[in-house]
Amino acid sequence: MAKSGLYTGLDIGTSTIKVLVAEYVSGEMNIIGVGNAKSDGLKNGTIVDIEKVAQAIRKAVNAAEERAGIQITGLNVAVPANRLEVDACQGMVTINSESKEVVESDISQVVASALMRGMMPEREIIAVEPKEFTVDGFSGISDPRGMFGVRLEMKGLVYTGPKTLVHNIRRAVERAGLKVDNIVIAPLALAHHVLNEGEREFGTVVIDLGAGQTTVIAVRDQELQFAHIIPEGGDYITKDISTVLNTSLEQANNLKLNYGEASTERASKEEKFPVDVVGHTEPVEITEFYLSQVIEARLTQIFSRVRQDLERSRGLELPGGIVLLGGAAAMPGVTELATKIIGANVRLYVPNEMGLRNPTFAQVISVVDYVGSRSDIEVLVTAAAAGNAVFSEPIVETYHEPAVATFADNVYPQATEDMGYAVPTPQPQQSAPAQDTEPKEGLVDKVRNIFGSMFD
Repeated sequence: MAKSGLYTGLDIGTSTIKVLVAEYVSGEMNIIGVGNAKSDGLKNGTIVDIEKVAQAIRKAVNAAEERAGIQITGLNVAVPANRLEVDACQGMVTINSESKEVVESDISQVVASALMRGMMPEREIIAVEPKEFTVDGFSGISDPRGMFGVRLEMKGLVYTGPKTLVHNIRRAVERAGLKVDNIVIAPLALAHHVLNEGEREFGTVVIDLGAGQTTVIAVRDQELQFAHIIPEGGDYITKDISTVLNTSLEQANNLKLNYGEASTERASKEEKFPVDVVGHTEPVEITEFYLSQVIEARLTQIFSRVRQDLERSRGLELPGGIVLLGGAAAMPGVTELATKIIGANVRLYVPNEMGLRNPTFAQVISVVDYVGSRSDIEVLVTAAAAGNAVFSEPIVETYHEPAVATFADNVYPQATEDMGYAVPTPQPQQSAPAQDTEPKEGLVDKVRNIFGSMFD
């Protein structure tokens, strides 16, 4: 059934904070309001001052409310891929209803069963993605509700992130006087919105060239296979310009936006423009080519690191090529330079929504589209996971840190601190002795206190 209703999205970026309001009519998304504010209190995509971020969120929300003509009370918030990990999960329950038909309570129970695994105490569940349900051995079911059976099973993926990162995002939204409707994993939303079904199936790489960091993700077989954060982005280009030209960060940013050319092959050696240089009473003229040299040097370093990541993960072999987006990707010549450095087909993604045709808006649009297009069973699983958002203590098996995998054999060196993840081979669930199945005292209270506000 096609959805209808209003949905909001929040993208907390290092450079700007964006809020979007969209109305779904029979499954079609229509943007009715957007607001943005200059970011403050963030560094490399991570919140370092909650109060400053809250104030910026409030400004962006006020602007979106004015344009949309509505009052915003809750937001669907994007969480970046920083130290994101994924693990396979599997659960099984007995269908207890007299009619033996699968009902929503059975879905909740099988999700809880799938989350009965150990997890590091500094991490928390962000999302659970159901891959398939099985009823009495019949697999490949997307929505088992109403089906007759005795045993219900679910296989899926559980995404976890650092508690600190998620808590700070949630707290900043609450300080702005709003509630968090859903926390959405940014790479999942981007893959869903930016790529078509064929690209997600056969394999495609997405590079989000943001202000504070660059996110590289690879999707194949409809699943995220790889995610990596490179702690460099558009702000580093601005700092380089400021340092080389001895000018303020504000003017360096203006030079980047107004005269910046990513590729020296496209830059003019004749066109000049004035720059206020520290220590000079009069502006100094520099050429577009000289400015381009500074910009190209930093982007070359970023794209070289991207290429190294993709070579290790065999991402360059994916037939879908590379999709480039993000605020820094809007600079002329970026696509050509990325193609040259990475050695693969690179194309720029530009949203086609009226008034938002800039790669910098791709993230916030994707958040709204991801939440607004979820199926009923996905919403139900999300709600069930929110009520069981802490893995119980290990029963029999021991939790293993997920490893980053290659596309060929799911074997890859252990992830570093800022790297992402890949899906490990699912481990069979083992039954625990009866005396070990009881949750520890106070677990329910911990769940309510820590994760009660994650999904409303």
